[in-house]
Amino acid sequence: MGSFTLPAMQTNPQFIFFTDFDGTITQSDSNDFLTDNLGYGQELRKQGNQDVLMDKMSFRDSFQSMMDSVKTPYNQCIKTLLENIKLDPHFKEFHDWCRQNNVPVVVLSSGMEPIIRALLVHLVGKEADDIQIVANNVAPREGKSINEQGGWQIVFHDDSHFGHDKSIEIRQYAKLPDSIRPIMFYAGDGVSDLSAAKETDLLFAKKGHDLVTYCVRENVPFTEFESWSSILATVKDIVAGKTTVKHVSAQGVEDFKKGVEVKQ
Repeated sequence: MGSFTLPAMQTNPQFIFFTDFDGTITQSDSNDFLTDNLGYGQELRKQGNQDVLMDKMSFRDSFQSMMDSVKTPYNQCIKTLLENIKLDPHFKEFHDWCRQNNVPVVVLSSGMEPIIRALLVHLVGKEADDIQIVANNVAPREGKSINEQGGWQIVFHDDSHFGHDKSIEIRQYAKLPDSIRPIMFYAGDGVSDLSAAKETDLLFAKKGHDLVTYCVRENVPFTEFESWSSILATVKDIVAGKTTVKHVSAQGVEDFKKGVEVKQ
């Protein structure tokens, strides 16, 4: 596949930032919010997440169950989320800097594209239109409209046990010749990010969340973040040549281990 066919390569960038959406760009997860408030509730949802983390259940089956429990019309789901989901306070600054410095931002999400697009435009503004979104979608159930009670269903991006295997998109860029292959970043927080965790040059994992647990268990290098302000500072330093992805990744693991030792 030629680089010209990859959307994020249109401007020949030296860096690309892939990111999860829910709970990473946003302060809370929109799918969790729908499930907890309009679906079968927090307890069953959290149990499903743990089952995925412990390899007892596929993410696809867990997420399907979550979304199937939400019967509220789709347009009402979007309205509810627009009223309740907040952006990480530093993401807009990060996105503005990326636009100015030719660092494409690509959202890889296990959520649904219409909800993500609506939230991005609402929270970031019209400039968010240039953010590529690769995600699952939505469709009406047979004989129904998505905007009636029990009328919609999730349509998964691919046939993988993730529903959306985020590594597939990233690997297209990883296979590019060294002369044009960009340095790739990824930011995520939870079980939907497991397929992407090992694929980029530097992984930002949200502090205190399931992705950190997975990375420690699987010995995947990562650096923790709490907000996009620290991500922006790190990416700026890497782009400016003040540090390298290898150094940041090694330092991130070391800092995490020190934190664990202090707690003990």
